[in-house]
Amino acid sequence: MSDLDVRELDPDDDAAFGAWHHVYEVAERHELGDVATTWQLEEVRAAMRDGGSHSWSGGWCGVVDGETVAAGWMRTPLLDNPELAEMTVHVLPAHRRRGHGSTVLAHLESVARERGRRVLNGLASWPYDAGSDGAGASGPGFAAARGWMLALSEVQRELHLPVPAGLLDRLARDAARAHSSYTLRSWAGPVPDDLLAGWAEVTSSLATEAPTGDLDLEPEVVSPDVVRERETTIAKQGRTKYNTVALDADGVVVAYTDLATTVHEPGRAYQWGTLVRGEHRGHRLGVAVKVANLRLLQDERPDVRRLTTYNAEVNAHMIGVNEALGFVPVARLGDFQKRLG
Repeated sequence: MSDLDVRELDPDDDAAFGAWHHVYEVAERHELGDVATTWQLEEVRAAMRDGGSHSWSGGWCGVVDGETVAAGWMRTPLLDNPELAEMTVHVLPAHRRRGHGSTVLAHLESVARERGRRVLNGLASWPYDAGSDGAGASGPGFAAARGWMLALSEVQRELHLPVPAGLLDRLARDAARAHSSYTLRSWAGPVPDDLLAGWAEVTSSLATEAPTGDLDLEPEVVSPDVVRERETTIAKQGRTKYNTVALDADGVVVAYTDLATTVHEPGRAYQWGTLVRGEHRGHRLGVAVKVANLRLLQDERPDVRRLTTYNAEVNAHMIGVNEALGFVPVARLGDFQKRLG
């Protein structure tokens, strides 16, 4: 039986927030070391303070004798997926196997139920060598023991930068032969006004057009206003985005890719989304936008030496694109799901 006291987190309480983030970061790095992809403290704080109209997020501390030893987090969409709650649980390694994780998870599930959420999603990472199902790893084992099913298995890959200009030239040249009627446009920072509506439309379909395995998800609602809200939060997080789109002959956005850097993690960048609209696939636009975006990043941020991405194991096409660029596997990520009765 856990003697844990679960307390709702106030992001404006510096001491409590710092202790909460410490648990999260230590737990993630205990599993993955240097390849862990943790959100930095001020990135999480900004997200909790500034969810905007599109989502709400909150945290909980698990405290024993005045020490925060467990951390819980939850996000609920507000414009779509009305039954969905996303959550994670972390426990300091020295305090595991005492029921603390189960206590925090039970509390999160109770909060989700109170908020009318019945579809629960959670992420867990594990070393690459543990395989697709994470057999023997702590996260998958914890999830399975509490009724969560592995719905999608992903691989985390890293690319050491810079990618040689000759390789980018060759990939861009080969791809261009298949999309002569399309044009590419790249920029850093917020989406230009003339691309805003198209950007909102194409990015809203990523959650369901990308491989989702057995995850129960609905399309996202991403309006131009939501794009601007998210950009405001991104700026408060200390992040900068680098973006490339493909436009058809009528100037419609039909493909995109974006990645981000953060002032809190010098030298590292993270790939976010990449998507080509279904009716425009087969023209090698995925390769084209990713190569153009890498050029942009390397031109503007030569200090960045690592780029991290994730791909569903079933997404053979995008894996092929990333391997051609030089990405190598370093860890795994599981998307777990549970339905409340």
